[in-house]
Amino acid sequence: MSANPQDGRRPDPSLRPTSISVLVVAGLAAAAAGWLLLSFSYSRLPSLPWTPALVLAVLAVAEGMLAQNTAARIQRKPGAPPVEPLAVARYVALAKASALVGAIFAGFSAGLLTWLLLEPTKAARDDIPATAGGLVAALALIGAALWLERSCRVPEQPDRQDDDSDRPSERR
Repeated sequence: MSANPQDGRRPDPSLRPTSISVLVVAGLAAAAAGWLLLSFSYSRLPSLPWTPALVLAVLAVAEGMLAQNTAARIQRKPGAPPVEPLAVARYVALAKASALVGAIFAGFSAGLLTWLLLEPTKAARDDIPATAGGLVAALALIGAALWLERSCRVPEQPDRQDDDSDRPSERR
């Protein structure tokens, strides 16, 4: 939320674009957690499944399609129906949450993948494809989520310096 304490008014609620630095920090923390998890317990874990990679890939495709549709509707392209403002707010919330989840999963997968690449066992080599697939799907989800968030922005309106129609008329 933004606030201007000097003027005495209540702060205006505002929503800021997703910070890339927050996504990077979340990813790095998750990478460290993934590395530590595998280094202490890999021998006791079952083989890594493909399910998370598939779920993230489906979410990335769905959000990519939603981003394309929303951008066309907000820009009022021919044939695109108008979009409800509340729906756009929900899309932004979905995009922000998905970007963070994608960053955490991408970091976790990167930590796992790095550890697996350094481990000389056959079990580790067998887990590399599922982990790499999870990393790629998580990166795709981050990209789709950021695209959806960007698609929800209201387009810039041209400056109307010569048009004073929105100003109250003055009596002289």
